This record gives sequence, structure tokens and C-alpha cells, in this order.
Amino acid sequence: MPGKKRKAAASASSAGSVAEGGTTTKIMWGSSSSSPTTSSSNNNSSRRTKASSVRRTGSGKNLALERSSSLSGNDSKAEKMFEEICDEDNPDAAGMEGICKLCEQLNLDPLEDVRVLVLLWKLGANKKPAEIQKDEWISGCRQLQLDSIDKFKKILPSLDTGFMEREEFADFYKVEFSHYFHVFCLFCFQFNRAGTHKTLDKDMVIALLNMCLTGGRISPHRLETFCNFLQATKDENYSKITLDQWRSFLDFSYEYPDADALKSYDESESAWPVLIDEYCEYMAKLEEKKK
Repeated sequence: MPGKKRKAAASASSAGSVAEGGTTTKIMWGSSSSSPTTSSSNNNSSRRTKASSVRRTGSGKNLALERSSSLSGNDSKAEKMFEEICDEDNPDAAGMEGICKLCEQLNLDPLEDVRVLVLLWKLGANKKPAEIQKDEWISGCRQLQLDSIDKFKKILPSLDTGFMEREEFADFYKVEFSHYFHVFCLFCFQFNRAGTHKTLDKDMVIALLNMCLTGGRISPHRLETFCNFLQATKDENYSKITLDQWRSFLDFSYEYPDADALKSYDESESAWPVLIDEYCEYMAKLEEKKK
């Protein structure tokens, strides 16, 4: 259940003219709209020191041998894979440039294929937005038993979000898989934040919604009209979307899946964020125009 509704802006503007479609500029997930898609910034400040367990004495060759001997064979292969995608100035992290390189090796479209995000989620990329740390990579590869590009390619079919909920399962399993998808959606928001920002740009949210919620996850009409609403609104309060608004839209879409269900929506008793209230007003105007 979403949190309590925040106080509406004193002079919230209307959603403007109703959008009948239009095109959406492709935004690279994991990157802020104000900067190009490159490796994460401030990598120098986030650089971590080498593990204290690595002895500092002896030649560089001996150091490498000591370190590799502490890794299992599969871990060593995973480490070599990471070295191919890590940032040039920070060998302990792989930012968007390295992730795009991995996508190229896996024949994935980093702009539109949601499996990229699912893969990063399953690998455990949680420490910092828009990057995966070396220890996360090795731990994730160990858990998923991945040590080569061929093995990565073999698990790609299982990364489709459709596997998170299956209608033939009993109701109990549906609930569990639904929760699983909620956790994934939370990851999508957190991974794509820029630095310490707690919001996502509106255009980024539209791109992510279309990546994550297509394929029958929610009503296509609900997804399309909500994205059109975000594009059409002139309210500066919604140029940035919060985590609460992001999560609430998914819950709202489950509770009000179609036009008939939306007729029962009562703004006066609503506990949804104001953004949802204004989307419902937008939908009411659409219905009025049809009459």
C-alpha cells in the first residue's frame, strides 16, 4: 500500500493538452539526462584500496600469483572478464561504458532490452547507482555459475521479466512472484539514480517504464496513457519522479487495471501520491472527449 499522500503544490498546473501519442526520445538508463553516457563520474573518489590480504612485498609478478592463487578457477575467469569492462581509472568498478561493452558481447540492446537490468540485478549491483563493483561481479558470477560469455548467453532467456509471474502457478506463488517483481522495480529505480540524487528525470522514468512494464505486466493502455500524461504535464513538480511515485504507479496499475475499475477511484479518500490523482483527472478528461 502506498504511503500517505503528500500535500499538493499550491499552484499545481493542469496536465495541459491531451497527448494523442508522439514519440519518446530514447534515454540511456543508468545515465543522468544532463551528462553523456560514459563511465560513472568521480571514479577517483570512489576508488577502493586493494585488499589487505594481498602482500605488498616481492615483485609485481609474485603479487599477481599470490592474488590469483586465492581465487577459485571460476572466480579467476570471472575476474578476467571484469577486467575487460572495468573503468580505465578505477579497476574495481564498471560504469555504463563497460556495461555497454558487455551488452555488445551479449548482443543486447542497452537502450531497450530489460534483460540488461535484470542481469545486473541478479549479479547484485547494489552499492552504487549506474555501476557494478568488482566484488559484486565476482560474487554474482559465482552464484549464477558464470565464467564465460557463452555461459552468460545461455541464461539470457531466463532474464525475461515474464519469468517472475506465471498464471498457471497457485495464488500463493503468484503473490511471491509479484513481490519479486516489486523488488526488481525498486532496483531499477535505485540503479538509475544519478549519484546521490533521490529522484529520476521524467524522461528517464518514461524510458524505464516502457522497458520494465511492457509485455502484459500491466494494462498496455494504462502504461501508454500514464507515459502520455507525464509527457504532457507542464507541472515542474513532476519533472523529477520520486521512488514513492515510481512504486505507487505499479501498485495503482494492479489495483485499477482498466477503465471500469478506475470509475471507483475516489480522490477525496485517496492515499495515493498527488501524481496519481492528477493522472486520474487526466484520464477523466480523455473520457469526456470521447463523449
